[in-house]
Amino acid sequence: MLSKSNNEGRFQISVHSLDELVPKHHLVRKIENAIDFTFIYDLVRDKYSAEMGRP
Repeated sequence: MLSKSNNEGRFQISVHSLDELVPKHHLVRKIENAIDFTFIYDLVRDKYSAEMGRP
């Protein structure tokens, strides 16, 4: 039951990696191993700033 007086769960943090969330034999893992997606970086280079944000 939810109540306004119980705020304990609000401040708990849980950290997960994608490796933990995707099962070992999932189709997405097979696709990742079969296809090299690094070509996408060249295709979208002009869409992102080289000076600001993450590369």
